[in-house]
Amino acid sequence: MPGHTVCLAHLTDADRNAYLVGLAPGASIDHRGTTFTESLLTALLDVLRDPTTGDARLSDAWFESATFEGDARFGSATFEGDARFGSATFEGDARFGSATFKGDAWFGLATFERAAWFGLATFERAAWFRSATFKGDAWFESATFKSDAGFRSATFEGDVGFGSATFEGAAMFGSATFEGDAWFRSATFEDDARFGSATFEGAAWFGSATLKGDAMFGSATFEGAAWFRSATFEGAAWFELATFKDGARFESATFERDARFESATFVEAEQFGPLVCAGRVVLSGARFGGPVTLSFAARRLVCRRTRWSSTAEIRLRYATVDFAHAVFEYPLTIAAEPDPFVLTNGRLLTEHPFPSTPGHGVRVASLRGVDAAHLVLADLDLSGCLFAGTVHLDQLRLEGACTFDTAPPAVRWRRWPPVRFTERRVLAEEHHWRASRPGAVRGWNAAVIGAGRAGPSQLAPVYRALRKAFEDGKHEPGAADFYYGEMEMRRHADDIPRSERGLLTAYWALSGYGLRASRALAWLGAATLLTIVLLMAFGLAQDSPKQTATGTVPAGGGKVTFEIDKDDPKNPTGNRFTGERFEKALNVTLNSVVFRSSGQDLTTAGTYIEMTSRLTEPVLLGLAVLAVRNRVKR
Repeated sequence: MPGHTVCLAHLTDADRNAYLVGLAPGASIDHRGTTFTESLLTALLDVLRDPTTGDARLSDAWFESATFEGDARFGSATFEGDARFGSATFEGDARFGSATFKGDAWFGLATFERAAWFGLATFERAAWFRSATFKGDAWFESATFKSDAGFRSATFEGDVGFGSATFEGAAMFGSATFEGDAWFRSATFEDDARFGSATFEGAAWFGSATLKGDAMFGSATFEGAAWFRSATFEGAAWFELATFKDGARFESATFERDARFESATFVEAEQFGPLVCAGRVVLSGARFGGPVTLSFAARRLVCRRTRWSSTAEIRLRYATVDFAHAVFEYPLTIAAEPDPFVLTNGRLLTEHPFPSTPGHGVRVASLRGVDAAHLVLADLDLSGCLFAGTVHLDQLRLEGACTFDTAPPAVRWRRWPPVRFTERRVLAEEHHWRASRPGAVRGWNAAVIGAGRAGPSQLAPVYRALRKAFEDGKHEPGAADFYYGEMEMRRHADDIPRSERGLLTAYWALSGYGLRASRALAWLGAATLLTIVLLMAFGLAQDSPKQTATGTVPAGGGKVTFEIDKDDPKNPTGNRFTGERFEKALNVTLNSVVFRSSGQDLTTAGTYIEMTSRLTEPVLLGLAVLAVRNRVKR
C-alpha cells in the first residue's frame, strides 16, 4: 500500500479503514499480489459501489498475482479502465456475471480453482485469458466480446459454456484444451474464430453458431463428438489436419464459402452432413477410418488423395467432383441425389445458396489415379471426367443415367473435304486431343488448365476398359460407342504399323468399324449401282449366243458325227443403256450379293465384274447387318 510496507490484507484495522474511507466509486486501485478473503474483498467493493445502481464501479483495477481465498463477487461491476487479473488465483467461485469491462481485461495465466462465471459480461475492449486455467466449469453464456477475445493455450478442465455469446472481434482459442464439454451453441463470431491446435476432450457444441469471419480449426483435436449442427460459416472454414475421433455432426450446417478439411482424420464418423456449401468442400488427403455416408449440396467437392478404410457412400447435389488419386479399399459409391436431403427431424435441407442454380446434377472432373475396382458411379455427368490413368477401369460399375460427352453434331466445313461426326459417347480427353490438333474443326472442347495431355496411345486402353465395363453391365449400345472410340484411337496412334493403320482406315471408311449401318448401306448401294452400270456397258452380251451343230458326212455314207457349240457372247454395240439391259444387269447384281450365280450369258468383262461384285457386295451387306445388330442388341 502507498506509504506502508505491507499490502491491504496486512494493514492494521485503523489503516485499512482509513484507506477504504478514502475510496469512492470510480477510483483506481492497485492490489497486485494481495491475498483477499471474501470479507476483505466485500469491504473493498462496498466502498466502490455507485449509490444510484448499487454496483461496484472501478477505474483501473490491478489484481495481478492476487489470491482470492473465497468467492470473488464482481457481478455487475463496471471496470472503466483496465482490469488486470493476470496470474491471479481464484480459490472460490469467480463471479463476473453481467460485469462490464470498458478497458482491457487481462486474465492471462490466471487460475480458477472453482467455477468461473462471466455470463452476460461485456468486454468492450480486448479480453485476454491466454494460458488461463479453469479447473471448474467456465460459463460465458450471452457474454459480449466487442474486441478480440484471447483464450490461446487456456485449459478448461470442466465444462465451458459460450452459448449465445457474441464475439465481435477475433476469437482466439488456439492450442486451448477443453477437457470437459465445450458449449458454443448459438454463439455469434463476427470476426475470425481461431481454434487452431485446440483440444476438445469432451463434446464440442457449436450447434446454431454463426461464424461471420474465418473459422480456423486447423490441427484441432475433437476427442468427443463435434456438434456443428445448423451452424453457419459465413467466412472460410478451416479444419485442415483436424482429428475427429468421435462423430463429426455437420447436419444442416451452411458454409457460404469454402469448407476445407485437408488431411483431416475422421476416426468413427458414420455420417458427415447433409450440409450446404456455396464454395468448395475440400477433403484432399483426409482419412476416414470407418463406414461413412457423406451428403453434400456443394458447388465443388475435392477429394484428391483422400483415403477411405471402409465402405463409404457419397451423395451429392450440384457438385463437381475431383476424385483424382483417391484411395479406397472397400466399395465406394458416388451418387447424385435427385431430391433435397432429408434431415433426421424429417425436414428438407434448405439450399438457399443455390436458389437460381438451373440443375442439381453432379459432374465428375477427374478419376485419374483411382483404382476403380470397388467404385460405383450412379446418375453422374461424366462429360468432363478425366479417365486416363485410372486403374481397373474395366471393373467400374455405372448405375442409373451416367452421361458422357458427345461428338460435335452435324457437318463441319473446312477447305475440303467436309467433316461430319456421327453422334457417339466421347471422352473428355478425346475432345482435348482433337481440339489441339492443327486444323481442328469447331465443336471439340479445348482442355482446361490442369487437365494434362493424353493422346491416342493413352486413350485406346481407356476406351477398351470402359467398353468392357458397359458390356458387363449389359449396355451394348454404350459398349459399341466405346468400341468405336477405341478403334479411332488405334487408327490415329503413332505406335502401330502403317499397314494396320491403312486397314483400320478402310474399315472405318466402309462401315464405321462395323457400327455405322448407314455408311455400309451407302457403300453397298454405290457398289450395286456401279456394278449395274458396268454390266450394262460392258458385261451383258449383245444377243444370247445361238447353239450350232457341225459335222462331216463320210464319203460313201456311214455314221455322221456332229459337234455342238455356242458362240462367244458378243460385246454390245449401239445403245447399251436400255431398259431391258438394265433389268438383266440388276438381276445379275442382286444375285451376286447373296453368292448365287446369275446364269446370264456375260462377256469376259462381265464375268470379272460379277466375280468382283460377288466378293465385295456381300461383305458390305454383312457389315450393315452387323452394325444394326450392334446398335439394337441388349
